[in-house]
Amino acid sequence: MLPSVSTEDDSTDATLIVPVSVRDLLPRDLPACTWSGSATHLRHVERELTRAEAGEVDYLAVCTPADLPVAIGGIDYQASAQAGTLWQLAVFPALRSRGLGTLLVRAAEQRIRNRGLRRAELAVEENNPRARDLYERLGYAAYGREPDAWDEEGPDGAIRRHETMCVLMRRDL
Repeated sequence: MLPSVSTEDDSTDATLIVPVSVRDLLPRDLPACTWSGSATHLRHVERELTRAEAGEVDYLAVCTPADLPVAIGGIDYQASAQAGTLWQLAVFPALRSRGLGTLLVRAAEQRIRNRGLRRAELAVEENNPRARDLYERLGYAAYGREPDAWDEEGPDGAIRRHETMCVLMRRDL
């Protein structure tokens, strides 16, 4: 880490530069990923990791020097015959807008290229303009809309159905 400390007006603000790396998400990482969603979501991620072992998906983690995941996301190679489909992208809330999402998407795109595919696709909820803005900055263009739904576990442990409308986006690699 290379600290940069500002002392103007006796300020105690500091900027820290911390190197991160991208690797495969592993089952042992899941207890450190509770920030990414509910227990139901993490059980789903755990199931997806078995698909990763079979080569059907890649699931990536952006990690700190302490090897803790601060951004995670998957690439499904079976959702579309001609593309890798990015899904379940998440960045630790306190570290959003720091470039971790960009790093995660670019690493995912490289994995897609390594599979011989030349297009990346994703769906973003219409009520998530911040994520959509990121994808547009990275060169993704909207090409359609479709509804999506999944079960979520609430704070009380009750399972609720989440229904939403998504914008479909893609980028040629």
